[in-house]
Amino acid sequence: MKSVSHGDHVETFSTSRKQQQEDHRAKRSHHCPHCEEIFPILSKLKIHLKIHTGENLHFCTDCGKNFTTSRAMTVHQRVHTGEKPYSCSDCRKSFSQSSHLKQHEHIHTGEKPYSCSVCGNSFSVRGHLKQHERIHTGEKPYSCSDCWKSFAHSSHLKQHERIHTGEKPYSCSVCGKCFTQSSQLKVHQRTHTGEKPYSCSECGNSFSHLGHFKTHKRIHTGEKPYSCSDCGKCFTTSTELKVHQRTHTGEKPCSCSDCGKCFTTSTELKVHQRTHTGEKPYFCSDCRASFSQSSHLKRHERIHTGEKPYYCSDCGKCFKSSAELNGHQRTHTGEKPFFCSYCGKSFSRLGNVKIHQRLHT
Repeated sequence: MKSVSHGDHVETFSTSRKQQQEDHRAKRSHHCPHCEEIFPILSKLKIHLKIHTGENLHFCTDCGKNFTTSRAMTVHQRVHTGEKPYSCSDCRKSFSQSSHLKQHEHIHTGEKPYSCSVCGNSFSVRGHLKQHERIHTGEKPYSCSDCWKSFAHSSHLKQHERIHTGEKPYSCSVCGKCFTQSSQLKVHQRTHTGEKPYSCSECGNSFSHLGHFKTHKRIHTGEKPYSCSDCGKCFTTSTELKVHQRTHTGEKPCSCSDCGKCFTTSTELKVHQRTHTGEKPYFCSDCRASFSQSSHLKRHERIHTGEKPYYCSDCGKCFKSSAELNGHQRTHTGEKPFFCSYCGKSFSRLGNVKIHQRLHT
């Protein structure tokens, strides 16, 4: 490569030629007098001007939409006819536009020609790059006309607008349940198919929801990203944190419609309601005894298995339940937390105070 030296300054011919090309290109640029669009070719400017003048527009006879060129209208009409003349030689998938085929072929070639100048991420489609760049710029050009909330993607605005309209365009062909997003329908359909596409590499457990899978992985990593601002205790899910915060606020939002008793979680309410309905959904496979709570069944099953998982650190004695262990440990500590309401005598076990009170009655 030839170069010319001017003291400390060296200028290459290729650099100056590049500058000349850019200057020449700028001179040949054609500006639209109605808007800020710039075109490198005069013919493209002429086509563009029809948008402003309305001259020689081509109208679609199916929907009335108008176009500046007959070619653009021909491409559009494929929306109505379903024609897809461009086929992928690798997978035979068809497209209505050659540009769409070209973008699709990047999947097979792995080509990602559009890269972000900020972080270097690459994309196979120019539109995807444009969307990505809004992460850096913070641009949210799509606004909701009802609440003025803004979005970076038009698809996100469309999904949001269904909150206001109540529209649920995606319905399950099995049970008829409707959803606002196709992704919600896809996840729901797994309840029918039993599909669990997310598998844990640590323990092999599978999940139908990506969110459930991510939460599960925290069991192995020990990650607890949600912390309580009152006491600093950390939790693996936002739901667990929300429930915990009620211990500070005293909030009990779940109330029983039968007796009005309130609970901090819907699970506690559900268990309580069985005292009214008499429902006992948990059965022992050995003796068919039934229970209203799974924990009660688990405790009962130890009668059959002989398991005693709770042991006393003082004497090593083992027990079937934590309640039995707590009662036993009072023999070591001397604690007697149960008092007779008649004479004030104290006892280490609730059962003993009840027996004692019969002396007074």
